[in-house]
Amino acid sequence: MSFELILPFLRPIEPLLLDDSISEIMGNPDASWWYERDGIVRREASISFDADRLRTGLEVIANQLGKKLDEDNPVLHAQLPDGSRLAAVIPPVVRPAPALTIRKFTSRHYTVNDLIARGTLTRSLADFLEEQIRNGKTLLISGGTGTGKTTLLRILANAIPEPERIVVIEDTSELHIQKPNILAVECQTDTFKANITFDDLLKSALRWRPDRIILGEVRGIEARTLLDSFNTGHAGSLATIHANSAEKALHRFANLVMRNHAQTTFADTEAEIGEAVHFVVHVERQPGCRIIREVLALHGYDRDAKCFLLESIYEPYRNAIPA
Repeated sequence: MSFELILPFLRPIEPLLLDDSISEIMGNPDASWWYERDGIVRREASISFDADRLRTGLEVIANQLGKKLDEDNPVLHAQLPDGSRLAAVIPPVVRPAPALTIRKFTSRHYTVNDLIARGTLTRSLADFLEEQIRNGKTLLISGGTGTGKTTLLRILANAIPEPERIVVIEDTSELHIQKPNILAVECQTDTFKANITFDDLLKSALRWRPDRIILGEVRGIEARTLLDSFNTGHAGSLATIHANSAEKALHRFANLVMRNHAQTTFADTEAEIGEAVHFVVHVERQPGCRIIREVLALHGYDRDAKCFLLESIYEPYRNAIPA
């Protein structure tokens, strides 16, 4: 199913669906419609979508995707074959009308030159990060929703040397990394079939002979397995994590590791992270653009002071890239 096939059920928002410059479409329970273009969210006041018609359309789409959307199953998460992600919720969870969010997949693969032209990063920073990846350093990419973490990860992954075997684990396939020796797998947590989680796939990945592991997002119990993999021969891996700053990303990583492994201390966990992660790249969304706000290098963990040993490598408008 592509946008062309779902258009009959979502005809009032057809202009938004077919506009390649729009990255996200949001319909709220108050019948207002919004869209995001170039990092800026705007309201589209011209759309009028009857609530009953929207609900019927969503139910049909769910059925065609082999899912259910009804009062017993009021939340829908689905991926269209073109890679776009659809999330819907209906009454009684929301009132008075359904809500719908579509994160559109773009077939365009941005390059590092595109990001430089858009002001996301500088040429010297791009060269620096690519060199670290080639040299087997482990990177966390942090940021909020819609900040471009996935796009940045995809572009930086191009620096991984061609002969190396890469295992990519995602919730829904978005990265589409083009490398000769790659195994890309997806979780199965939104289906009515076997429940295959991030952690299940990550544990399996360790048996698939990876040189590098790329995890679409660290967000649950897989954090422990991922940290173990970093410390047992899989340095040079990449992952994204939701956080409000580079340093907070490290603390969030530790919290996720501890969430289901309380037998270790917080200090021990952070010390492991200090040894395993080499750089944190934090991205932010600003009006009209997404930028790398900071890059931190990790040099271990101070157990006495209970803090990471951090070095600021980059901040916008400040030339801090080591020579």
